[in-house]
Amino acid sequence: MRNISDLIEQYLKHMLQESPDGAVELQRNDLADRFSCVPSQINYVISTRFTLEKGYFVESKRGGGGYIRIQRVELPTLTAIQGHIAQTIGDQVDQCAAEGLIYQLEESQLISKREAKLLRAAISRESIAVKLPLRDEIRARLLKAMLITLLVK
Repeated sequence: MRNISDLIEQYLKHMLQESPDGAVELQRNDLADRFSCVPSQINYVISTRFTLEKGYFVESKRGGGGYIRIQRVELPTLTAIQGHIAQTIGDQVDQCAAEGLIYQLEESQLISKREAKLLRAAISRESIAVKLPLRDEIRARLLKAMLITLLVK
């Protein structure tokens, strides 16, 4: 059985897919009521699963009439993707940022689930068993090379 965080994530992704402009605005308390959870659970899901690295822009306004707005950030062209990869990775990339980029490419269906698994395995701390900052430099080089190979068709 899936946990509440997974259910909330799936619900929000479904709402985003159904939205004509790729964005949703919601009240945190309304969503918490819908899932019978505390509002902080909604914050947790949004802050961990809807990050910029994963392809989402989140804006929030607090207070009585406050809202949370989630917008999907699309990667429209290969040139934009390559620019995004270069900007995200740079000369060094930590595991969290690398996995976020892989997630974003998988969600955009630019790479398959299998390719995403291979990328994650190759860039993991366990696979690159050297000390920081060298590990982040090696991870960046590996990830750039693998993504360029995968995305240039």
